[in-house]
Amino acid sequence: MEPITFSQHEEDSGLSDCESAVSATGIVPQQEGFFVRLGEGDALHDLIKRRFICGLGLLGHKTEVVSVHRNTCSGVVSQARLQSFQVHARAVAKLREGNANVKYAWYGTRGEEDVNDIVSHGFAYTHGPKLVLSPDDAPLQSVRECVAGKDGVRHMLLCRVILGRPELVDGGTEQWYPSSVKYDSGVDSFSAPTKYIIWSNRMNTHVLPAYVISFRVPSCKGCEKSEEEPLRPTSPWMPFPTLISVLSKVLAPHDIVLISKLYKEKKEKKISRRELIGRVRQIAGDKLLFAVIKSYREKDGCVIVYS
Repeated sequence: MEPITFSQHEEDSGLSDCESAVSATGIVPQQEGFFVRLGEGDALHDLIKRRFICGLGLLGHKTEVVSVHRNTCSGVVSQARLQSFQVHARAVAKLREGNANVKYAWYGTRGEEDVNDIVSHGFAYTHGPKLVLSPDDAPLQSVRECVAGKDGVRHMLLCRVILGRPELVDGGTEQWYPSSVKYDSGVDSFSAPTKYIIWSNRMNTHVLPAYVISFRVPSCKGCEKSEEEPLRPTSPWMPFPTLISVLSKVLAPHDIVLISKLYKEKKEKKISRRELIGRVRQIAGDKLLFAVIKSYREKDGCVIVYS
């Protein structure tokens, strides 16, 4: 299969993570920037669709691609995000003998709300202490992470990713950061990787959502997740009430009251999951939250995923 490649004009001006929204029938412009739907017969649409379907193997002929949308921006904030990505790519290139090793990779989202959160605000602790994406020619792992909406549609992000110099990472590792300054990312194999690993401190500078592909796939092993069911990520998780209980042992009572109030507002849909997580990070601090993650994993074999 031919790799996904684009012109220099597209690389420089056409791709960035914009503030947008998704509806059941497609991507709806919101605030600054927008997704543009690519029609059947469009060269990019056909290339991305063909690459996606071929990468699914036997599952490909059973998969229906509903739409492909391109993430294009004109607003100040979205342009700043694009420029930040380009600056980091140049910085990594200087460190790695002129090669930033920028690839295209798939990320399986948990539904429309997740897409909205990511393209509006970036990735956060909802996605775990590291971000795992699939190479553009091997999307199956990310497809298994997708959550289907009520209409059966799932959404995948095709992202530009700065890999720099990757290191080999064991699938069961507790590693959250590069093992040394010599490395920028992780892979599960040098010769035929199925996973690209971007560490938490780089997921919003080294990953840039570029396209959204919406699709339906019949029920299959690893593809049964639905927005109507409680989300149980493939990565081990920690319920938010448990997090509050653990934090109550180390934080001041008024902080716990505030966190509990925020969680209640999230359940009542008064605030978004992104807002909840952001406020908890401000109150507890990243250092404490990582300590909680480590402690919970050692106790129960789990990694925290705020759900």
